[in-house]
Amino acid sequence: MVTMKDLLECGVHFGHQTRRWNPKVKKYIFGVRKNIHIIDLQKTLRHFKYTYNIVRDAAAEGKSMLFVGTKKQATEAIKEYAEKCNMPYVNYRWLGGMLTNFQTIRKSIRKMELIEEMEANGQIDLLTKKEALILKRRKEKLQQYFSGIRNMKKIPDMIFVVDTVKEKISVKEARHLGMAVVAPLDTNCDPDVIDYPIPGNDDAIRSIQLFCKEMCEAILEGRSIAEQDGLIVDEQTEGSEDNIEVDIHEDDFANEDVTTKEEE
Repeated sequence: MVTMKDLLECGVHFGHQTRRWNPKVKKYIFGVRKNIHIIDLQKTLRHFKYTYNIVRDAAAEGKSMLFVGTKKQATEAIKEYAEKCNMPYVNYRWLGGMLTNFQTIRKSIRKMELIEEMEANGQIDLLTKKEALILKRRKEKLQQYFSGIRNMKKIPDMIFVVDTVKEKISVKEARHLGMAVVAPLDTNCDPDVIDYPIPGNDDAIRSIQLFCKEMCEAILEGRSIAEQDGLIVDEQTEGSEDNIEVDIHEDDFANEDVTTKEEE
């Protein structure tokens, strides 16, 4: 479980410049230092422990969590800790409809898998060089977007988001579907869109790593409890999609709906 020392060492207490704050986070702010809001780590610690228990108990019930973080500071930690606890993740870009238009996304994933199968069994070598090159490039682009959710056969129960301002589309989709939103609450964020906020820095790499690590450990602890009780269910691999019909030559990104935001 996270400690006050961990929070201090990882710089979790550093918020944004005072001019960029969201007034709704006022109760989580300890003070100001050099025009930077300082987050109250006593409150962070309480919220961290509470949220850890929520995530642990959800995992013990066999529930799943989608990890989301596409800015450069978050991509490695999101991938590392999501894979460690066998949960789906998005760390490249959020495509509009990844949750609310999930069946279409599954078709794109199936297309990626079919091209991979063609490479593995040599079928792709029977095509012309131009056709093979087009498919390989298409596969690489599909892998960028969908590798982290390739085993996600259903909508997860929860979503963990690093930077709810940047990832506002994913948060909006999750809330529309009734998914619980877990996220660091930086001083520029809106607490109203987060079900389980943890006041803290969502920009520094070490802080992001700490948040991801704790969510991962909560899930692993919950799964351990479930295994002891014989209740564990692999949420990602339920169901079969062998009957999905797809056209591997169709361009999935011709009318790409991608959420973008200028880097701060």
